[in-house]
Amino acid sequence: MKQLQVELKEKSYPIYIGSGLLQEKELLVKHIKSRQVIVVTNTTVGTIYLNSVLKHLDGFQVEVIELPDGEQFKTLEYVTKIFDKLLESKFNRSATLIALGGGVIGDMGGFAAACYQRGIPFIQIPTTVLAQVDSSVGGKTGVNHALGKNMIGAFYQPQCVLADMDVLNTLDDRQLIAGIAEIIKYGLIRDLVLFEWLENNMSLLLQRDSNALAYVIERSCANKAEIVAEDEFESGIRAILNLGHTFGHAIETGMGYGKYLHGEAVAIGIGFASDLSKRMGWLSKEEVDRIIALLKSAKLPVVPPKEMAVEQYIDLMAVDKKNIDGKIRLILLESIGKATLPVSVEQSLLEQTLRSYAG
Repeated sequence: MKQLQVELKEKSYPIYIGSGLLQEKELLVKHIKSRQVIVVTNTTVGTIYLNSVLKHLDGFQVEVIELPDGEQFKTLEYVTKIFDKLLESKFNRSATLIALGGGVIGDMGGFAAACYQRGIPFIQIPTTVLAQVDSSVGGKTGVNHALGKNMIGAFYQPQCVLADMDVLNTLDDRQLIAGIAEIIKYGLIRDLVLFEWLENNMSLLLQRDSNALAYVIERSCANKAEIVAEDEFESGIRAILNLGHTFGHAIETGMGYGKYLHGEAVAIGIGFASDLSKRMGWLSKEEVDRIIALLKSAKLPVVPPKEMAVEQYIDLMAVDKKNIDGKIRLILLESIGKATLPVSVEQSLLEQTLRSYAG
């Protein structure tokens, strides 16, 4: 087992990474603050892994809520179902919420924990590659709105993140590949060594080689932990974690939540951001070609949905948390391995990228 630490003074917490961690009772129980525990999962993950968690909770007052599986259910309506269960069970503010699932469950469970009685402890048990390398770490929680992704939420840190690599054995190929998009992102924004490793070893990840997965999960979490420790509330450097996300969120919203997995949309967004970085005079054509080649080698989509027009992208990108005074601000690349802080771009250049890349 590897253990990393997210250093946030009194809010610091460990990230555990390894195989068989769901079988380690003490690893989980030592982070539970009282006898009241609610486990939030979805119908897919719950069928496979819920009992692995519940067997450690003998003697606790345990409630379970299984939500439908999918990004389209990441809404206030379904978070309210978590509140209903907490209130019906008369859970107090020392109760612990365990989020057992991928990014959607982690975001919703964390948001419910942040809001219930103004904050209760919660634990992240991420069950997808994307959640293990990215969304479970850093305390971003929230839900989607019809007009924008993740526009309702809170920064709220967990007690710990327990990333059991064994759960990835039951992850389907599409979800596995979607998670690789976030790993590529870390290489692009600050970790050239990781990017070059991915260029040489992508086939190992696609084959689910355990050593390769362990390497990228640990390295990705280490990258994110360092950034979050420096900038918990995304007032500065943490914004670089959003490379490709403004474009990707527009795709997810415009196409309807669930049509594209988050990582798939981000992969397309990275392509957009790379093209725009070239138009800004930062990336060379050769660097853009390397980025697209790596995305393709991961079997990620790089072609935007033909149903979306340039004007729709711009309208949706105008609803983004990085924007200031109505100006679209984007994370771009100065080079492979170095991202910019949010920059305003000329709309004419943005439209050129959208028209060229989206066809």
